[in-house]
Amino acid sequence: MLKNKSIEAFNRALKSIPGGVNSPARAFKSVGTEPLFIEKAGGSRVYDIDGNSFIDYVGSWGPMILGHAHPEVIRRLHEVAAKGTSFGAPTLGEVELAELICEMVPSIERVRMVNSGTEATMSALRLARGYTGRDMVMKFEGCYHGHGDSFLIKAGSGALTYGEPDSPGVTKGTAADTLTAGFNDTASVEELFKSHGDKLAAVILEPVTGNMGVIEPEGGFIRTLRDLCTRYGVVLIFDEVMTGFRLARGGAQEILGVYPDLTTLGKVIGGGLPVGAFGGKKEIMDHLSPYGPVYQAGTLSGNPMAVAAGLTTLRKINESELFFAQLEQKSALLEEGILAGLENSGIPGVVNRVGSMFTLFFTGSAKVSCFEDVAACDGETFVRFFNYLLEEGIYMAPSQFEAGFVSAAHTEEDIEETTEKIGRALVRLSK
Repeated sequence: MLKNKSIEAFNRALKSIPGGVNSPARAFKSVGTEPLFIEKAGGSRVYDIDGNSFIDYVGSWGPMILGHAHPEVIRRLHEVAAKGTSFGAPTLGEVELAELICEMVPSIERVRMVNSGTEATMSALRLARGYTGRDMVMKFEGCYHGHGDSFLIKAGSGALTYGEPDSPGVTKGTAADTLTAGFNDTASVEELFKSHGDKLAAVILEPVTGNMGVIEPEGGFIRTLRDLCTRYGVVLIFDEVMTGFRLARGGAQEILGVYPDLTTLGKVIGGGLPVGAFGGKKEIMDHLSPYGPVYQAGTLSGNPMAVAAGLTTLRKINESELFFAQLEQKSALLEEGILAGLENSGIPGVVNRVGSMFTLFFTGSAKVSCFEDVAACDGETFVRFFNYLLEEGIYMAPSQFEAGFVSAAHTEEDIEETTEKIGRALVRLSK
């Protein structure tokens, strides 16, 4: 695999961009090499500037559920761009997207568009504090909700990958207002509610995690959260930036059968363009300005380009009753192939998968169900595995602590080629 042009581009980027990347998750520092610079993509594949082709399971970290450069999305973007890219005024597309989101996610009665997942979670948290008149928030170890100050305490994603769960720049006051519980640890949650429940404004979590790898809630964990929040008058926020419209038509909450007071969204609802949203019960959402006292604004919120891409993507998902069934079939085939590779090679590992999100954890444990389990995984083995796959033309996230994504554009042939190469890489690891 040639990397000369990517290496040159990275060295050039280091001179003008901190770390050479505009998001730490894109860096290949944790896997001991330079990042690929992508030139183009189509369907299930990405192509770097050296001319290498890869079957892609990063999917721009989740948004590309239809695959890259879907013809209908691209055509709609051309149509909208020809009329203007931003107006700073309402458009009909914003209303249509809001209506479709409310239709697809029953817990959302009102929705406000923003420009990123981080902006969505920050705004939802401020709204919860304004609505309840309380200051404290509870989050969970390993759950990542963007780079807002309240969220960078025992966080997942890039913070976990680079061993910096507590970021400099977060004030002591913010840290003091943030409680951290263990994901899938019902006892720790109940204890915090007993001591701080009357001071809590919100509980926020990824209902199915993706930012410390894929972990599904166990037993009655999510139901207990819902019951405790209701009892103490606390706003329950599901961060579905990653899982929204990715795991099911109505997101993770549809699968779990537990519904939050507020939901944050991103990724899929922008079809690959910068976007975010937060929504929920109308009595909470109506506390937002201009009619309510909680201020939130954004010059490019509801941008016509992002709205067009998102609306086209959601309509494609919504119009096919078989969309998620077909995605599940492909994802299950990939999981079976990875498990077969582990068994054949003798390499210890666990595959966690929910719908089209998956993570292969290199661990001798029988399961991975919390932050401590993730932190104990074998990072050195992952580094070798990642680089073997890259040589084989398979593009996975450059971190043991991230989710992989299957798209509608992945074919059975793609999956078969992937599992064959994964099997080959695992055998190499065993030697």
